[in-house]
Amino acid sequence: MPFFLYVAVFLLLPIGVVAVEAFRATDPVTFEESWSTASISAITGGAYRRAYVGSLQLSAITALLGAAIGLVLAVAVLRARRGRLLRRLVLTASGVLANFGGVPLAFAFIATIGNAGVVTALLTDTLGWSGFSLYSMTGLALVYLYFLVPLMVLTITPALEALRPQWREAADNLGASGWQYWRHVGGPVLAPPVIGATMLLFASAFAAYATARALVGSSVPLVTLQIADALSSNVVVGSENLGKALALGMVVLIALVMAFYAWVQRRTRRWLT
Repeated sequence: MPFFLYVAVFLLLPIGVVAVEAFRATDPVTFEESWSTASISAITGGAYRRAYVGSLQLSAITALLGAAIGLVLAVAVLRARRGRLLRRLVLTASGVLANFGGVPLAFAFIATIGNAGVVTALLTDTLGWSGFSLYSMTGLALVYLYFLVPLMVLTITPALEALRPQWREAADNLGASGWQYWRHVGGPVLAPPVIGATMLLFASAFAAYATARALVGSSVPLVTLQIADALSSNVVVGSENLGKALALGMVVLIALVMAFYAWVQRRTRRWLT
């Protein structure tokens, strides 16, 4: 009961409020509220559609890159000779870096590789390197990887440690190659946690706001920035309903992603059993 009460108050109730307010509209003259689908129709086109596409592209790219880099790093750490000490150091650092975000992270990158950053100035003076724009989609993806890769390391390490050495030994005794082992044994066992961790990275990047706001402002189309602009607007009456419609769209997209993960996990569990 406490768990279901917690879910109802902090998850279901906010989603219900957002879903109801997304179908409300405020008259700019009389300030009267009424039921309307104008906000839902507005988010399917124009700048709001570009914001959804930008957020999906950024989240997908950073999630895939973060999952690949984090998986390789976790495997390398577990296979190291001094694995216990290195594992503690990497997991401790990952726990810190995975929670380092927002304005401090944006400021750190601006001061390091921004237009007037320390590293940028050093490379420009010594090598004549013109650098790249940190205040772009590419720069934002680089900043996101700073906390997504450690998050992947934290989430996938327990799954890698759960692979039993006896499975590899049995495969070797039966004449299986390394590719056959990962194709028929290791890969299917690791598929659910890897996909789940990738979905977690996708959701984290999709919902990130403070870092993008401090780094790029409104120059990069992201749905979280559009929601903030709509909710904080004091010019257009009823724009808060538009912001809640955008938030409802985010909830629907995340629900679709999680439904896909549940389908993959169910098929993998059928193979394992």
